Amino acid sequence: RTTMKRLRAFLVLLGVWALCHASLHRHRQRAGKEGQVLHRSKRGWVWNQFFVIEEYTGPDPVLVGRLHSDVDLGDGNIKYILSGEGAGTIFVIDDKTGNIHATKTLDREEQAQYTLTAQAVARDTNKPLEPPSEFIVKVQDINDNPPEFLHGPYYARVPEMSNVGTSVMQVTATDADDPTYGNSARLVYSILQGQPYFSVEPQTGIIRTALPNMDREARQEYDVVIQAKDMGGHMGGLSGTTEVKITLTDVNDNPPKFPQSVYPMVVSEDRVPGEEVGRLKAKDPDMGDNGLVNYRLVEGDGMSVFELTTDSETREAVVKLKKMVDFETKRSYTLKVEGSNPHIDPQFLAWGPYKDEATIKISVEDADEPPVFVAPSYTFEVEENAPPGAVVGRVHAKDTDVANNPVRYMIPRYTDVEQFFTINSDDGLITTTRPLDREAQAWHNISVSATEIGHHQDTKVRVNIRVKDVNDNPPEFATNNEVLMCESVNTEPAGCVCVQLIETVSAVDKDEMAHRQHFTFSLAPEVAHNHNFSLKDNRDSTASIYVLRKGFGRLTQDVYHLPIEISDNGVPALSSTNTLTIRVCSCDSKDTILSCNVEPYVLPAGLSTGALIAILACIVILLAIVVLFVALRRQKKEPLIVFEEEDIRENIITYDDEGGGEEDTEAFDIATLQNPDGANGFLPRKDIKPELQYPLRPGLGRAAANSVDVDDFIKTRIAEADSDPTAPPYDSIQIYGYEGRGSLAGSLSSLESVTTESDLDYDYLQSWGPRFKKLADLYGTKDCSVADADDGEDS
Repeated sequence: RTTMKRLRAFLVLLGVWALCHASLHRHRQRAGKEGQVLHRSKRGWVWNQFFVIEEYTGPDPVLVGRLHSDVDLGDGNIKYILSGEGAGTIFVIDDKTGNIHATKTLDREEQAQYTLTAQAVARDTNKPLEPPSEFIVKVQDINDNPPEFLHGPYYARVPEMSNVGTSVMQVTATDADDPTYGNSARLVYSILQGQPYFSVEPQTGIIRTALPNMDREARQEYDVVIQAKDMGGHMGGLSGTTEVKITLTDVNDNPPKFPQSVYPMVVSEDRVPGEEVGRLKAKDPDMGDNGLVNYRLVEGDGMSVFELTTDSETREAVVKLKKMVDFETKRSYTLKVEGSNPHIDPQFLAWGPYKDEATIKISVEDADEPPVFVAPSYTFEVEENAPPGAVVGRVHAKDTDVANNPVRYMIPRYTDVEQFFTINSDDGLITTTRPLDREAQAWHNISVSATEIGHHQDTKVRVNIRVKDVNDNPPEFATNNEVLMCESVNTEPAGCVCVQLIETVSAVDKDEMAHRQHFTFSLAPEVAHNHNFSLKDNRDSTASIYVLRKGFGRLTQDVYHLPIEISDNGVPALSSTNTLTIRVCSCDSKDTILSCNVEPYVLPAGLSTGALIAILACIVILLAIVVLFVALRRQKKEPLIVFEEEDIRENIITYDDEGGGEEDTEAFDIATLQNPDGANGFLPRKDIKPELQYPLRPGLGRAAANSVDVDDFIKTRIAEADSDPTAPPYDSIQIYGYEGRGSLAGSLSSLESVTTESDLDYDYLQSWGPRFKKLADLYGTKDCSVADADDGEDS
């Protein structure tokens, strides 16, 4: 490459020398003709352009050209001046000779030309001798830039199975050299890698397929290398390369194919519809929609038992159970399935068919099935009020397995909460446990469970039991409304009796109302001959009530109760007596009811005024007796009984009379503390109700009954309290044994001193005077009476 550059530089210099020589020759010709021309020609000072080769690397500056003026006689009086682009830096001029040299290496790709201005002036005066002349120094191009692919690497796609010559893409390279000078920028394209699959057009760079039937399933991607070379592709030209990655896109050129011709599957007879039996898949090497496969059942004896769906994720054909299978009925099924492409390319239609078939053989496995009832449900009837043990009906289930195990029956309790029925576990016979009432519940819906002996699986069946009606309910009024009647009744003569219709009554029966059932009405025997009302049976299960007289006194009697007997025609016939309430009201002249007396008299029809007066008299006498009894009781000085709210404890607490001391035996009546019930040896408790009564020991109650000795009375009450085992001692007299906490003085209670062992010395009571003499005798020394009481308690 360096040799080529030097050769080009030599040729350029040779061209520059030729130009200078031609210019000198023209100058000499003009000088020979000076004598013939009056005015000097200025054409010797006209410059167009100079050339300098780029990338010159010689040791000396490159001579670009020479400036020369016609007035230059060679004596050195003319000075040449250079100005413009690069003057003084890139280009320098010899001011005596006018030679221009390039002092630096020039690159045409950086700047292709330079514009300069030449001027000739007198050396001594700098007076312009020639007008300024502008010229161009053009950088001569050499092939120093290789072609470049600015947008590489490239990616392209082409359908598989494309015809030869199918355009893939176009690549373009650029060359920075001068395209107008020589062949430095004339490019030629060629393929270095990717043959024999692809080719490239040399002038345009268009890549095309070179082989037919390129299959994506065999190879999908190709790496192609394209070269661009300048100098028209000749030797010595520069080149550049780029990589093109070409991908084959998919077309539907492959039909689906099942890997197996026969697919065996197994299903158990206990599987339920909707469960999966097995899967199969046809392989299609195509991609996307081209590789989709649709499945369908074509034929077979299991078309109604099985169904085929497609898994949206795995694209597998899923065989599912459509109906339950039975091992004892049919043990195998055969299906034929077809897989086909839904999207077919017409260009490759001749390569079909785009479908495949396979056979599915399904075997049914035996499973332990629960028993099966011979009927899907049962409906039985039983008469109401039938005695316990009445037969309702029989259910039957059998084991369909080969073993044919025996079956046991039961009624789940949650279906018969009140346990109206029971079932024989061996034969399935359902019976009642107690009489049934149709009016309470007309239907009983229960379930019966059947289980194989030794197995846990069971089957349930619905049993509907209808309770047949019997005539066990008497008829009654359809409504219980009162009948309102005016005081002045406008009766109409009927024969010899004046009557008026005031009400029509009807009846209902809780029993089933049969088509021919009807009711009869009549007045009760006790009012059959009353003079106020009458009844007429209309023979259509209704009756009419008539008034027999005109006037009624609302103040005398405003309510009448008319008992009416109603009978049905059932077997057996039943009847009941129902009371019709008739209320007398005040009406105006148009028989519009104004008001009714709401005070009822529960009396039979036709009650007289004398009876009412007698009843009122009895009530007054009873009230007088009660008032007299209360008045007599208040006059008594002593209470007859001790009421529950009145207690001895209250009497003692509220008693505040100090009396005359221990010598005053009249200040307090000891009889107040004595309970009259204790005289018989039995003292009831008022605070609790004992379960057992424990009689007191003989003699305790009687000993203190008439005694006025306080000491004896207290000992008696202590003994009574201690001998009562039913409750803690609630007796009020015992509460005085506690005087409180923190007192400087000891307790004065006779109870505590008698029932407990005390070390206190009470001899100082002797010095307190006659008022405390009794206490000093009781507590100063232990007398024999206290000791005897202690001995009695110990015994």
